Amino acid sequence: MPHAALPHQFERLPTSVIPSHYVLSFKLDLVKCEFEGQMTVDLEFFLPSVTEATQHIILNSVDLKVRHIELHLDDGTLFLPSKVIFAVKCETVAIFFASEVPPGRCKLSISFKGVLNDSLRGFYRSKYISNDTKEERFCAVTQFEARFAHRCFPCWDEPAIKATFDISLCVPKGRVALSNMPTMREEDLPDGSRLVQFETTPVMSTYLVAMVVGEFDYLEKMTVDDVPVRVYTPLGKQEQGRFALDVAMKALPYFKECFQISYPLPKLDLVAIGNFSAGAMENWGLITYREPCLLVDPENTSTQRKQGIALYVAHELAHQWFGNLVTMEWWTHLWLNEGYATFVEFLCIACLFPEYDIWTQFITETHSPALRFDALKNSHPIEVPVSHHLEAQEIFDDISYHKGASIIRMLHRYIGDQDFSRGMNIYLSSFQFGNATTDDLWTALEEASKKPISEVMSTWTRLVGYPLITVRCEISGNARKLFLKQSQFCADGTSADSDDTDSKLWMIPVEFSSAGSPLQVACVHLVCAKEATVIIDDIRQTDWIKLNPGSFGFYRVHYSPEMLEMFKPAISDLSLPPIDRLGLLDDLFALVEAGHCSSDQVLVLLDAMRNESDYTVWNCIASVLVKIQKLLQYSHDVQPLFMGFGRHLLSQVSQSILWDPVPNESHKDKLLRQVIIDLLIIFEDESAFDESRKRFNAHVNGTSPLCPDIRGFVYRAVLRKADAATYEIFLKMFREEMLHEEKERIAHGFAAIEDADLLKQALDFAVSDEVSSLTTLSLLVAMAQSKKGRDLVWTYSKENWTALHEKYGPSVILSHFITASFQDFTTEQMADQLQDFLATNEAGGVERAVQQTIEKVRINKAWLSRDLHRIKTFLENFQ
Repeated sequence: MPHAALPHQFERLPTSVIPSHYVLSFKLDLVKCEFEGQMTVDLEFFLPSVTEATQHIILNSVDLKVRHIELHLDDGTLFLPSKVIFAVKCETVAIFFASEVPPGRCKLSISFKGVLNDSLRGFYRSKYISNDTKEERFCAVTQFEARFAHRCFPCWDEPAIKATFDISLCVPKGRVALSNMPTMREEDLPDGSRLVQFETTPVMSTYLVAMVVGEFDYLEKMTVDDVPVRVYTPLGKQEQGRFALDVAMKALPYFKECFQISYPLPKLDLVAIGNFSAGAMENWGLITYREPCLLVDPENTSTQRKQGIALYVAHELAHQWFGNLVTMEWWTHLWLNEGYATFVEFLCIACLFPEYDIWTQFITETHSPALRFDALKNSHPIEVPVSHHLEAQEIFDDISYHKGASIIRMLHRYIGDQDFSRGMNIYLSSFQFGNATTDDLWTALEEASKKPISEVMSTWTRLVGYPLITVRCEISGNARKLFLKQSQFCADGTSADSDDTDSKLWMIPVEFSSAGSPLQVACVHLVCAKEATVIIDDIRQTDWIKLNPGSFGFYRVHYSPEMLEMFKPAISDLSLPPIDRLGLLDDLFALVEAGHCSSDQVLVLLDAMRNESDYTVWNCIASVLVKIQKLLQYSHDVQPLFMGFGRHLLSQVSQSILWDPVPNESHKDKLLRQVIIDLLIIFEDESAFDESRKRFNAHVNGTSPLCPDIRGFVYRAVLRKADAATYEIFLKMFREEMLHEEKERIAHGFAAIEDADLLKQALDFAVSDEVSSLTTLSLLVAMAQSKKGRDLVWTYSKENWTALHEKYGPSVILSHFITASFQDFTTEQMADQLQDFLATNEAGGVERAVQQTIEKVRINKAWLSRDLHRIKTFLENFQ
């Protein structure tokens, strides 16, 4: 069959041929790690404005060896291809016929062959060690989002081109075979393999098709609607799936009530996979997770990880409605899937686990990261034009997930829970088993709330960035006159271009609270002007006024010095609510980085927070302290002074922190222990090092196992000053460990090593076959958090970029690796090196991440140039 190169000309597939039903069969060889496939798809040739016929079909395919193609019309006429042209860059295949195919229905049959590779995309292999024989084995797993289904079978791999699917798998005996739907029939075959056929799926997008083949145990429960829910685990680990199963059983009825629509499929499986690129993937009816994102070992899983698993489960279950039942029309609207699911996961977990205080954690884990990301010039709108699948991969980021969730939370606050729920039901009911756009969502919410949702929200989704509200006040008796001014906030401190400024005005729901009623909103205004004046009555002259209480609005606030000063007593005596204490610090620190305020102002505020006892606030304090500490790594005379300042801030709270769990302690107190001990080690508290060494020795000797909440921090403390013998102890621990979460803890500990030779050995270990491909990247990121490690990882990345890009790119994990590893450089020379690197290396799918990293490096450089002397002066006087 002839093959030729097709120019890079196809982006969206033509609409002249529409599939309606796929019949897919696969035969897997888990030893050779390959598969054979057969596909028959029902098509309709459809030309809406003309009746003429066509001579070709274009669909998506890449990395598949196509063996045979036939096209059958309903009347029995057979068409064989005259030529087949593959466009590698476009990942399409064009099938040409010698004569015209008339409009109407037909069946396209294709046989093909593929490889189960290690790319973590398409149909790939995941390595594991057999429990009984300790042999190296492979399971087969699919990962099709964003556009990877056509790496498994030729298809129309676009979210709007939905169809039904009949899937069958021929697998080795003794292997579990799973897909989106329940098993319909099983049969043992003469060659010793087993055929598994699954029921027909509902209409769905190709990226949600899923298959898993491997060795698994499972736990099962039945919902009140008679839907079996199973959690599949590696053999011998089924009890580690208990917590996730319990969360799923509570979350399903929650979402049924929330959406007023029952779970749409006849079964639900959650599967733990050893090597998986994302935390989880919402395949309809067959959700796949990385093992540490699903399994809970009561003796070894930390409190933070267990909470994260609850959020992961809720997020993927929300997708079963929002994303799977109703799917975005194109990747431009990805945020409809991810932003909404991120918001709803918190909504669900707040209901199921009120002790988590999860909405306050939302600010530090979701809201603040989105604000930091979206202040970059190299950010992008929530609704971003996508013309190529590489661009789709780049937008699985903090904008689609975290900014999307934050503006949905702001909207939820604006219209109220009842109208919001009613609007979501209208949206899901109207578009179920179909596709929708952002405007469709606004229309549904407008119908439910009778409020101008589209007018309010359009700027939030279609503009890059967000507003900064600068506020000053005048006191007149018991009234305050607030003067508000909005402008776009930019991380580098510059303003929006003058010719673009007028168009960048947001309609902002502005709320206020005051010292007299810190938990109540004083008033709400919709501000859509450069400047506005608001009068608040019945305020005492000594009372503070807080804009954006609860951080519901997606904007930052710049207070006048006088207004900021009035918060200090309420911060020290903790009368300002925790969510507002951390919001105040987060905004001020962002203003300092951008040059709107000086660094000593945030240091003064940090000193005022030394009485702090709330986990969420300390989490914010930690992010500020660690960011400054990383930048000062390049200033050897200032760094020791700042380390002392950090220990000073920790001196009071550390007295109340016990290293061992306390009976009946709260969930947040467990998390507080983690963040404080982590900071004590980062800021080189000698008593923390001594305690770590003592506890590690008892752990290794088997006399007193380390609490999982502090285990990773202790490992880092011990490894920081490690010699060769200690290094070998940790290597032995890693090699003997079977729990993925614990292996990651041990591996990440190597990043703390200070000895240059041992650190180089650790890097060689990180990139060896002993370490899973995902742990390799996360370990390199961990190494790059120190100056010495950052230089080492940068050198390695430059020398091995082609292999890294081929193995991991284009992907979210490679983009994260770039930004997380290199964003803390501080010189123009490094920014230039990154720019040269981008210009001279293949960086398809990660260009935006490189540009964002360059921008962050230049922001760091400007900040240190501007404020280093001021920081040094403050710290010297503080001593």
